[in-house]
Amino acid sequence: MSSNLSIIVGLGATGLSCARFLRAEGKPFAVVDSRSAPAQLETFRQAFPIVEVELGNLDAPIFERASEIILSPGIALREPAIAKQIERGIPVIGDIELFARSVKKPVIAITGTNAKSTVTTLVAEMTKAAGKKTEVGGNLGVPALDLLLHDKDADVFVLELSSFQLETTYSLKPVVATVLNVTPDHMDRYDTLADYQAAKQRVYQNCETAVCNLDDALTDIHHQSKIYFTLQEPRMHEFGLRRSGKELYLAHGADLLLPIQELPVAGRHYQANALAALAIGYAFGLDMDAMLQVLRTFPGLPHRCQLVRNRRGIKWYNDSKGTNVGATQAAIEGLGEAISGKLILIAGGIGKNADFSPLLPAMEKYTRHVVLIGEASRELADMIHGRVPISFAATMDEAVQRCDAVAQPGDCVLLSPACASFDMFKNFEHRGQVFTEVVEKLH
Repeated sequence: MSSNLSIIVGLGATGLSCARFLRAEGKPFAVVDSRSAPAQLETFRQAFPIVEVELGNLDAPIFERASEIILSPGIALREPAIAKQIERGIPVIGDIELFARSVKKPVIAITGTNAKSTVTTLVAEMTKAAGKKTEVGGNLGVPALDLLLHDKDADVFVLELSSFQLETTYSLKPVVATVLNVTPDHMDRYDTLADYQAAKQRVYQNCETAVCNLDDALTDIHHQSKIYFTLQEPRMHEFGLRRSGKELYLAHGADLLLPIQELPVAGRHYQANALAALAIGYAFGLDMDAMLQVLRTFPGLPHRCQLVRNRRGIKWYNDSKGTNVGATQAAIEGLGEAISGKLILIAGGIGKNADFSPLLPAMEKYTRHVVLIGEASRELADMIHGRVPISFAATMDEAVQRCDAVAQPGDCVLLSPACASFDMFKNFEHRGQVFTEVVEKLH
């Protein structure tokens, strides 16, 4: 007996958005989740009281009736129960594939190991400033399918996409697509860095213009329409940094666009974000003046190198969104070269099988002291191996107190853990909030 039943696997925010979308489309579906009590279960049951739900085991009999599986990004294609269905010939897609099949308006697609939330938000602000009716979300904020239900008449959809989402996406045709950077992350899910890079580069499939990072060969792709951004001096048609007199400018080819002194967020990592956003907006045809005005006023994102407090000549920064080595390295280098003193770094959490050694040169150059927290603290200490002074803290409160004891005027204290947060906190936002609260209580 043939079936047209879609099975949503995973009842999180993405799974709920898939359910809302399928209902709006009038398509039958059921839900499977390996957890016996997913956090969204009560919300789901209230909204979909008669929809079939199987909990506690991914290898559910209901898959025998599946015409397609809609997989939440947190679940890997290699999961045995899913691999079994793939072997049976059942199509496995994700929420972005559902979105791609229905969207009728231009899509800007942004991925990368780091900075994708900042660049996605910047580009969305730029499209709005240029007078475009903009919907922004995806891996950031509102799920893509909810954006579609909310406003099918948007002028443009600006999507942040994760490698996990891209694994199950086939039909997306972005007007502009970018891989901002690729550094090792999620090595508990990918066998090799090349596998992770390949998942990221799926964003370029079917795109009209690719925006690539000239400073990161892992972002590059052969494409007939391609724009580069770089922190070096740009060649014709590239976006980069150009010096004129004593000032350093964001530049497009030979054209000086904006002195970096006018950017509200310090550091080379943020300059790269600004250049990437300009390149994306330029590829989309946005007005340059509108884009530059956004860069002059955009304050940065919460939990992303966010200034929390300036106390006794010491600045405290919350970079809790630094959940991998590349992000933390960028934050250390970006802030480290912008200050007169040294950094006191708080790092640690769940390591995700990461190689922490790329952090060591930046730590040696820019940090006065490193305070280690969480599950990966011993692993980080072994990597540092006495090259930088360290101490351990059992709580964020203790970590902040240790930082306060060693910081000197002109220094910055930086929470940038290079790790996931779930050993001690609900998520990276919660970690950043606790840090901020403790810092604000310092006398």
